[in-house]
Amino acid sequence: MSNSILFTPGKIGPLTLRNRTIRAAAYEGMCPGNAPSEQLFNYHTAVAAGGIGMTNIAYAAVTQSGLSFERQLWMRPEIIPGLRRLTDAIHKEGAAASIQLGHCGNMSHKRICGCTPVGASSGFNLYSPTLVRGLNPSELPAMAKAYGSAVNLAREAGMDAVEIHAGHGYLISQFLSPYTNHRRDEYGGSLDNRMRFMKMCMAEVMKAAGSDMAVTVKMNMRDGFKGGMEIDECLEVARTLQDECGVHALVLSGGFVSRAPMYVMRGTMPIRTLTHYMDWGYLPIGVRMVGKYMIPSVPFKEAYFLEDALKFRKALRMPLIYVGGLIARDKIEEVLNDGFEFVAMARALVNDPAFVNRMKSDEHARVDCGHSNYCVARIYTRDMVCHKTVDGLPACLQKEIKQLEYK
Repeated sequence: MSNSILFTPGKIGPLTLRNRTIRAAAYEGMCPGNAPSEQLFNYHTAVAAGGIGMTNIAYAAVTQSGLSFERQLWMRPEIIPGLRRLTDAIHKEGAAASIQLGHCGNMSHKRICGCTPVGASSGFNLYSPTLVRGLNPSELPAMAKAYGSAVNLAREAGMDAVEIHAGHGYLISQFLSPYTNHRRDEYGGSLDNRMRFMKMCMAEVMKAAGSDMAVTVKMNMRDGFKGGMEIDECLEVARTLQDECGVHALVLSGGFVSRAPMYVMRGTMPIRTLTHYMDWGYLPIGVRMVGKYMIPSVPFKEAYFLEDALKFRKALRMPLIYVGGLIARDKIEEVLNDGFEFVAMARALVNDPAFVNRMKSDEHARVDCGHSNYCVARIYTRDMVCHKTVDGLPACLQKEIKQLEYK
């Protein structure tokens, strides 16, 4: 592939990456005590040593109320030395370091985030499940400033870039989507109003990022269900991020992790695996009974977001990062040839942290990932690891994995 751009440098704002690959910002579940661990350090340094252009640490809450899981980062001064140790090691391997910043909004519980979960609107989130308190207008400026403060902390930690999470049903996404935004004030109703909070947050982010940090935004191309955002509105959000907010690149995704998680990840949620790692009680029993109805399957195919992403590529002039279903170099080359500046991968690099280096020597390299979603089910209560690395896997889980493997 002599004309391939895969292993050529690429720019995101002020940042130049050594190649066109990015470790996608997928929650690792490797941060007990909401702080970086040795496991997180080992994983991201392995990905950096494996040839990635930039690795993305995910997800880091901008405030304690933004935590959705117990083993998740929360940006605060006391974790900066641990993050700095990690970014120094990533840089030593020749890769850039980024961190995904966001707030989960209504997708949490009081025991995790320390308060009644907040969101764009009050109500009840069936998929958590929890009562939700809608944020008051007077609270929104401080919440927006928290995003800027998190960027400043990321700089102290040695990050080259930040990714702002504005998709998947997280807080900014909850303001954008008519499914979760039922407000009757200046932050609800029309799309312009629903984008108001996003623009407040991005103003603080861009001010904090200054001229030396790259800023990317993960956003939805569709919410993935009836009553959510569709492609026309999402295109307008993308144009706003490009033309008004001055973002350096967009990560194009889709789905709500609390409403349509398999639209994000595709395939089938392995219910037995999901409940196997839960604490014993009523919850795993209930999930086993109704989980397949509450988490419907969405068929997996390679590069499953590409059809929608091409519409964004046609409409926008800014750098775009394609993510979703990339497990083989052949398909990666196709995506880059379609005009996307970068490709991002998550599960491929859980399966093989050295996949990027392997692609250098093998034009048809492919990861050995069967897309059973074991790693996805496991992160709800443990960490994101491939089942191929787990010793002593129970026979019932081995059977489920075999049934769900992508052929």
